[in-house]
Amino acid sequence: MIKKFDKKDEESGSGSNPFQNLEKSAVLQEARIFNETPINPRRCLHILTKIIYLLNQGEHFGTTEATEAFFAMTRLFQSNDQTLRRMCYLTIKEMANISEDVIIVTSSLTKDMTGKEDVYRGPAIRALCRITDTTMLQAIERYMKQAIVDKVPSVSSSALVSSLHMVKMSYDVVKRWMNEAQEAASSDNIMVQYHALGLLYHMRKNDRLAVSKMLNKFTKSGLKSPFAYCMLIRIASRLMEETEGGHDSPLFDFIENCLRNKHEMVVYEAASAIVHMPNCTARELAPAVSVLQLFCSSPKAALRYAAVRTLNKVAMKHPSAVTACNLDLENLITDSNRSIATLAITTLLKTGSESSVDRLMKQISSFVSEISDEFKVVVVQAISALCQKYPRKHSVMMNFLSNMLRDDGGFEYKRAIVDCIISIMEENPESKETGLAHLCEFIEDCEHTVLATKILHLLGREGPRTPTPSKYIRFIFNRVVLESEAVRAAAVSALAKFGAQNDDLLPSVLVLMQRYDHMTTVGVIQSHDHIRGPWVTDDEVRDRATFYMNVLQQKQKALNAAYIFNGLTVSVPGLEKSLHQYTLEPSEKPFDMKTVPLVTAPITEQKIDVAPVAASKVPEKLAPSRQDIYQEQLAAIPEFQSLGPLFKSSEPVQLTEAETEYVVRCIKHTFANHMVFQFDCTNTLSDQLLQKVVVQMEPSEAYEVLGYVPAASLPYSQPGSCYSLVHLPDDDPTAVSCTFSCTMKYLVRDCDPNTGEPDDDGYDDEYVLEDLEVTVADHIQKVLKPNFGAAWDEVGDDFEKEETFALASVQTLEEAVSNIISFLGMQPCERSDKVPENKNSHVLFLAGVFRGGHDVLVRSRLALADGVTMQVTVRSQEDTAVDVILASVG
Repeated sequence: MIKKFDKKDEESGSGSNPFQNLEKSAVLQEARIFNETPINPRRCLHILTKIIYLLNQGEHFGTTEATEAFFAMTRLFQSNDQTLRRMCYLTIKEMANISEDVIIVTSSLTKDMTGKEDVYRGPAIRALCRITDTTMLQAIERYMKQAIVDKVPSVSSSALVSSLHMVKMSYDVVKRWMNEAQEAASSDNIMVQYHALGLLYHMRKNDRLAVSKMLNKFTKSGLKSPFAYCMLIRIASRLMEETEGGHDSPLFDFIENCLRNKHEMVVYEAASAIVHMPNCTARELAPAVSVLQLFCSSPKAALRYAAVRTLNKVAMKHPSAVTACNLDLENLITDSNRSIATLAITTLLKTGSESSVDRLMKQISSFVSEISDEFKVVVVQAISALCQKYPRKHSVMMNFLSNMLRDDGGFEYKRAIVDCIISIMEENPESKETGLAHLCEFIEDCEHTVLATKILHLLGREGPRTPTPSKYIRFIFNRVVLESEAVRAAAVSALAKFGAQNDDLLPSVLVLMQRYDHMTTVGVIQSHDHIRGPWVTDDEVRDRATFYMNVLQQKQKALNAAYIFNGLTVSVPGLEKSLHQYTLEPSEKPFDMKTVPLVTAPITEQKIDVAPVAASKVPEKLAPSRQDIYQEQLAAIPEFQSLGPLFKSSEPVQLTEAETEYVVRCIKHTFANHMVFQFDCTNTLSDQLLQKVVVQMEPSEAYEVLGYVPAASLPYSQPGSCYSLVHLPDDDPTAVSCTFSCTMKYLVRDCDPNTGEPDDDGYDDEYVLEDLEVTVADHIQKVLKPNFGAAWDEVGDDFEKEETFALASVQTLEEAVSNIISFLGMQPCERSDKVPENKNSHVLFLAGVFRGGHDVLVRSRLALADGVTMQVTVRSQEDTAVDVILASVG
């Protein structure tokens, strides 16, 4: 029965999918008509279509119901209707893995496979190979060999593709069909030749010499199939990459010759292969780029798109090689296909000269409103890259981006623009005020809470340092008055930073804070009276305003640095757990924040995070960090329960090669006075069971090894962990660096290769590992200090020391900065890890916490002359931490 849809249904889109509301039980009930006589091909065909639709939609068929439907379907082989028969083949393939006894149709499929009806033979081969297992494969081997070289292309292709699937199941049997596949590879049919080449490659792909011989044969004899040529190009590229063949290789010559093939598909494949080759020079890329340049003016949109997309990728590594195509790319800016136009403009942005920036920006503005947000994001990212290349053009690009901000668009699009403006400000300090002005204008009408809080956080960090910080106060206070709780919370925090850093603005900020506190209090009273006014607010926002107001009234730099600028650096889940533990064990001692684990993933300053949001917006439970997990694991081991809170866990250090019989890596866990070395071991020998595994350590310095916790058993391929406990030196606290020689010792029990059962007796053995180094970075945890100057003042100069060093082996400031950060393991602050171009001096700011919970700050002044000279000033709240830094650098 055909359901009639009225006009309303058509407009709403219902009825576009006739199978939309199918129920599995109803379809299986309908499948009973397969048993009726005579068979109704049309109705049966419709039911089979429903079954295949349900299977492809992920509907689960039980084994019993699938088997019943399958057996009913086999009766349809009695019908001679061609369409119904081919649908039966398709259903067999879909139900092969969920039905039982599918082999029952083998004889019917074999009959169709060897019959005279060519239209049945190909699909029958595909279905038969899908249900055949290794025990039955030899029974049809003769038929498969004949089918591979059959004169009917569809039959030959079906046999070749089926053989390709069966290579995974029974490689040895399929390998015997090699001669037939070789014969099929010389077929005049383009698809047969392509499938034959694919089968030959997959049978030989693990033998590099055989693949090389095959390539040599076919590259010389020539092929008729453009698909086969494309496959040959890919195989040749892969082989060149594996053998690290140079561009003087015969394979490269073959790929380059394919640039002159008569088929556009082959030409593009060859050009794409060349531009994706590693270590390709601009001269070697030239022939491929020339071909892609011709495609840019092709009447076919697919070729134009392929060409400009590939040139876009080339421009990332070799912009000079694409410069010759700039005229063709400019013609594509007005292409009717906006995807092509967008790729053209982003490629030009990567290859254009500084003088062309203004013209490019003008061209983009003419069509940017017509493309989707997805492509707008691509344009914004290209502008960001161009601004890094030509920093003097930042004003042109900033104005263009501000205009884009005013246009309609989704969250991802707006976020990309905001990120781009922020990156321009960070790379070009002179653009800071312009960028802040554009962002302030944007948040006046911003609908996205995440972006508003992000910009307010930026204003709080950068605004107080501008020549006229007072002009930003209005924008911030407007957010306090008009926005949601999360934005108000961020605005209050930003406002506090202005008062903390600018004495002239402090009275005004305090007045605004008092006014806000009064308004929120009135709002709370109104909300209790069930009057919904504009000041109904979250408690945290009011509390935050009250807290900041009281801190600012103290007028103490140390308080401002600790509670307004830099805040807490501890792990929130760790703090929650420590506070809970403190309440369970009453003590007369006050709670010590130094016992709380530090946050293990500090936020980098390049990625500006949002300010803390109101409590109602925070997820109910924060996921534990990597260090929190290690803390819990180590605390569960009795030998380590008295060590106190875990200070830091290192990244894994490999102590063996990847291919060795035992794989061992070490994670260094640092505590206040001890270190625990966790050795994760894997036994890769299937004929051995290792027991009582320990790693003995011999220190080069005054470290004392206290004991070992063995791994009880290491079966084949099952990782296990053993531990070593080491006491840090008491006599010389500055001796933090040490090298340990490590030897893994264990009891070996040989295993039966068939059953895996170990022998009753074993023998002791050992395995020498790589040496393990402990450096100063293992004793220091990275922490972020957004305002380094405030943190410097907060720590004070009670334990300040200064020394000068010459870095003899370093020739550039960039290298010196990178080496210092890596060696000390501290967090760079205020983007001081970015060295400006053409500078002979630089100041690097580093922040960290020394084990025991003592803040450490380093100011390193670098000067470039014959080498690099470094003046290091270290401040800390404890003398040992300062001495450790200077002793390590020295």
